[in-house]
Amino acid sequence: MSSAEPGAPARATPKQWAGLAVLALPTMLLALDLTVLYMAVPHLGADLGADGTELLWIMDIYGFMVAGFLITMGTLGDRIGRRRLLLVGAVAFGAASVLAAFSTSTEMLIAARTLLGLAGAMLMPPTLALLTVMFKDPRQRSMAVAVWLMSFTAGGVLGPAVGGLLLEFFWWGSVFLLAVPVMAVLLLTGPFLLPEYRSAEAGRLDPVSVALTLAAILPFVHGMKEIAAGGPGVVPFLTLAAGLAAGAVFVRRQRRLADPLLDLRLFSSRTFTGALLALLLGQVVFYSFTYHFTQFMQLVQGLQPFAAGLWFIPLGIASVVGATVAPVLAARFPPAVVISGGLAVCATGFAAMAFVGPASGLALFMTGAVVGVLGAQPLLALSTDMVVGSAPPERTGTASGMSETGAEFGAAMGIATFGSLSAAVYTSRVGGLLPEGISEAQAQTAQGGFAGLIAVAGELPGPLADRVLAAGREAFMDGMTAVMATGALLMLGTAVLVLALLRHLPPIGHGKGAVEPVRRGDDASARG
Repeated sequence: MSSAEPGAPARATPKQWAGLAVLALPTMLLALDLTVLYMAVPHLGADLGADGTELLWIMDIYGFMVAGFLITMGTLGDRIGRRRLLLVGAVAFGAASVLAAFSTSTEMLIAARTLLGLAGAMLMPPTLALLTVMFKDPRQRSMAVAVWLMSFTAGGVLGPAVGGLLLEFFWWGSVFLLAVPVMAVLLLTGPFLLPEYRSAEAGRLDPVSVALTLAAILPFVHGMKEIAAGGPGVVPFLTLAAGLAAGAVFVRRQRRLADPLLDLRLFSSRTFTGALLALLLGQVVFYSFTYHFTQFMQLVQGLQPFAAGLWFIPLGIASVVGATVAPVLAARFPPAVVISGGLAVCATGFAAMAFVGPASGLALFMTGAVVGVLGAQPLLALSTDMVVGSAPPERTGTASGMSETGAEFGAAMGIATFGSLSAAVYTSRVGGLLPEGISEAQAQTAQGGFAGLIAVAGELPGPLADRVLAAGREAFMDGMTAVMATGALLMLGTAVLVLALLRHLPPIGHGKGAVEPVRRGDDASARG
């Protein structure tokens, strides 16, 4: 419905905008918690005696739990109340953060991070789903979702820098205590600034479906991470197969249940399905870019983690600008045109980074990175709004969980597939570039990865070490060139997909076609 028509949706009041600011705080914190530990890993190993495997669990278990419970918590919020779930999650997240900050053993910290992930899954879907209740006007809702996305992006970008700053003055546990004042603000202001909403059709939660989502999502994400870390192998592929098999059983069960955990009718909406697919593909490329950006700064440029983290700040600024401008443009032009145009810009930035060499310096690389991030924002902001906006009000919590789960899948797939591509190119190239004078064992270590090559160079005399490092940088850049060129092509392919699937949508706020709701004609029969 257009905002110019009689009976147009009510415009948001200052109370709703203040509520958006409250929702932005936990959103930023949740993303920050994904990356803030990057700086603390050496301190954790020293203080808690954690070995390499334990450190990986400390880092990864949070993301695993968030990904595994997003759909469940999105649906649970629709049934018990989104604000209620958000406030319960805030209490749990604050308590788990204190537990993590004062952990005295590796096992205690892993348990605390597990609880943090579970609490984080309680927080993420309600923050997005509540926006559809607070902002009825399509244009204002689109801008609110853009602010939500900016908050999440800013948290992820600032995580390494904030973690490094805290560790300059405090102990490693301080990175967790950031959550306490943020959750306190949410608990104090949420009951007054945020509305409550629950579905009138809420049914009981099916425990078997919850278990099946975990059995599908966790093995899939874990398998992708294993491929990213060690390359393709039998065990990772078996893990992926187990996840896919559990996913198939989950889908069959949802079709039979009167009150499914995931209402599959959401996929009857062309807008929902097209936007969700585009979002997943975009995240595949975007997260692989972020991974290689960090590798380039630390391994090729030789920057310390804190300094490398500071180079994320221009990317954060580009994210804010792109996410702010996207809904403004989409109010004048069809969203598919805005998204596909942004993806073409993004592809241009990635193509520029494909021409970066070991001696090119930061100028070309950063220019391409900023252009790429700027161009990706219309996809991330507008497709998220489409996914949530195309769902009926009683299903927006579920839709929010699906949107964020799609992003998690895209992140895991991007790092795994593009990381494997980069590693394959590096391994094929570095062997022929290594100089004479190193042992066979050292050559094998160097071929295993750039980090291993740097360790080998540290054992060698100056001139030979420099030549080894030069070989590693050249091989790494060849791998990154392949990644960026492939990413540019995938972004262009996604642009074509968006035009094909979402071209029916008019500019935001212009006509009823701006939102294609889920069909409800078969509700009675679907409910048995």
